[in-house]
Amino acid sequence: MRSSSARAWQDLLALLCSVWLWVCAAQHTGPTPTAQSQGPKLKFRLAGYPRKHNEGRIEVFYNEEWGTICDDDFTLANAHVLCRHLGFVAATGWAHSAKYGKGIGRVWLDNVNCGGSEKSIADCKSRGWGNSDCSHEEDAGVICKDEHIPGYVDSNVIEAEQNQVEELRLRPVVSGARKRLPVTEGVVEVRYKEGWAQICDEGWNPENSRVVCGMMGFPAEKKVNRNFYKLYLERQQLSYRLHSVACTGNEVHISMCPFEFYKGNATAACKGGMPAVVSCMPGPLFTTGSSPKKKKQQRQQQQGQQRIRLKGGAKAGEGRVEVLKNSEWGTVCDDRWNLQTASVVCRELGFGSAKEALTGARMGQGMGPIHMNEVQCTGLEMSLWSCPYKNITAEDCKHSEDAGVRCNIPYMGYETTIRLSGGRSRFEGRVEVALGTGSSGGPAWGLICGDGWGTLEAMVACRQLGLGFANHGLQETWYWDASNVTEMVLSGVRCAGHEMALSHCQHHGNSLNCKRTGTRFAAGVICSETASDLLLHAPLVQETAYIEDRPLHMLYCAAEENCLSSTARNANWPYGHRRLLRFSSQIHNNGRADFRPKAGRHSWVWHECHRHYHSMDIFTHYDLLTPNGTKVAEGHKASFCLEDTECQEDVAKRYECANFGEQGITVGCWDLYRHDIDCQWIDITDVRPGNYILQVVINPNYEVAESDFTNNAMKCNCKYDGHCIWVHNCHIGDAFSEEANKRFEQYPGQLNNQIV
Repeated sequence: MRSSSARAWQDLLALLCSVWLWVCAAQHTGPTPTAQSQGPKLKFRLAGYPRKHNEGRIEVFYNEEWGTICDDDFTLANAHVLCRHLGFVAATGWAHSAKYGKGIGRVWLDNVNCGGSEKSIADCKSRGWGNSDCSHEEDAGVICKDEHIPGYVDSNVIEAEQNQVEELRLRPVVSGARKRLPVTEGVVEVRYKEGWAQICDEGWNPENSRVVCGMMGFPAEKKVNRNFYKLYLERQQLSYRLHSVACTGNEVHISMCPFEFYKGNATAACKGGMPAVVSCMPGPLFTTGSSPKKKKQQRQQQQGQQRIRLKGGAKAGEGRVEVLKNSEWGTVCDDRWNLQTASVVCRELGFGSAKEALTGARMGQGMGPIHMNEVQCTGLEMSLWSCPYKNITAEDCKHSEDAGVRCNIPYMGYETTIRLSGGRSRFEGRVEVALGTGSSGGPAWGLICGDGWGTLEAMVACRQLGLGFANHGLQETWYWDASNVTEMVLSGVRCAGHEMALSHCQHHGNSLNCKRTGTRFAAGVICSETASDLLLHAPLVQETAYIEDRPLHMLYCAAEENCLSSTARNANWPYGHRRLLRFSSQIHNNGRADFRPKAGRHSWVWHECHRHYHSMDIFTHYDLLTPNGTKVAEGHKASFCLEDTECQEDVAKRYECANFGEQGITVGCWDLYRHDIDCQWIDITDVRPGNYILQVVINPNYEVAESDFTNNAMKCNCKYDGHCIWVHNCHIGDAFSEEANKRFEQYPGQLNNQIV
């Protein structure tokens, strides 16, 4: 009786379960599980190199196999969901293009699209598990906020490597070298728990040293006096962590090399060797004992010899990669761009190995030709030109795929001698510099006189602070009066804009000379992570240049705008004419921020004659020069209408001058000044026949900050026979700048004065 009753209950339960499963199957419409519990159990881990405990390549365990997630369409919302899987409260960022190295196995997810509030990555839209067209070069990474979810139990996080090398240093042991930066020689040590541990040098080779030097920001290694260090280190208490390191030399981080960890008590390890010691050769920018003047000469010498450069970066060692081919600078396409290839670029330029191989024009789009595609370096080449690559066809690449790099650079400690105070955020404030030692033994902080302080000086200050570019250089900072630092210690600061620290700029030295000494007149900055970058389309100038004899009665407005030469004042108005060299100019914004006038619209000046507002006093200079740079004719263009005339296909216009609209040039757009509008000319009435240089300089007074001022000038060769003019060979290059020369003539002999 009991057995038949039990059997009846079993049959009833089986019937109910089958009905429930049928209903669930009928209601389920999506191909992806709606909750983690309905599919295979998911596990997550962070892996890769170099990284901290809260960042890395994201790996997921699905269907009994570890795999990665593709970076296609990846967003911060995806990173939020994944970081919560890992036990962190949220994400602060994410990384693409296998920043933490390439994983192995399956690429489990592609085109993931989360809202950010999902409980599981399985709840997010995607192409489905295992359905991906990505390679491991596109593995995504996440950077999580270093704060765990309250009550979180670390049960579903499995570290890819229980033993990792995240941080490495060179510890100098020679007394003189301990105070000198950069540290180029010392004992190699790795971070271990709360301290540092050594590496046994048994089997240590030059390739290992090359990798270590690359991580420290140096392009090459050199031999070291091992016997000297052996005598010194025999008296030291040592703790070894690694041994049997066997790099091939092309690795960007020692974590990529084969090595072994010591287990248990490692104090008695490495009996046949000693701690690894490395000596590195610094690049030209970081050579110790060189004055700023000598470094400038070395940099110019290097630029004259090299066929590669970086553009658009805020710091030394980062930027868009540009190469010189057939006397024309062009960019490199990011197809197959990786850390090994990027490291060849970095070392060639005098930096260390690459921290990041940037794709997708992360450092702004270039102009002109794209010279190289699918560059494939092993990482051991001396030059990018030694690597195999493909030439570009019209269909291959666009400038939206320009490759860039971030290189390891030596630690110089520049940021320890400067700080900001009083600002609303860490990106702004009054500039304070450390000059000597205070009564308490710490650095003595002081202010910089605001006289003459401008965009170029602010660019250097923001670079030294590690805050990117300068938005503004301010000569008055009364609204940031929140510090007890009141003494003015530095005046007459004059920078060229490329320096890595204010100590490399000219200044008055110990002879303080400040006209306005109150704290309200101390220098200040507003920094930004991005900046605009204006570039003139040189071929259009060449194509549209011509001469017009324009009657004086049609030039009254132009005279009011000061667009004619000074001799026009003595002309017999309204009779006669002026001879004008006319041309069109097309100005592109290839940076990473919109170009906006410095002055707010409340201070724009209305000009009744042309019925427009001037948002900048001078936007461009037009000059006709002799071959040695002497000015024979000039014109200027006030920016009465900065707007988006045209844009790239995927970019929307933002700025339009009509109806007192906002003025500016959007990233990816250009402003076109046609040859037939007033002031779009140079008055050459008084110019004699001969050979000349037509020069156009954008933003000549550096009123608005840009990521690169070196490409703001265009020069053309001109031949004028008195009737016709032939304009040819237009190219972007350095300007003949009387204004720039005057900046530095005021302070001769002060270049080597250092801010401590």
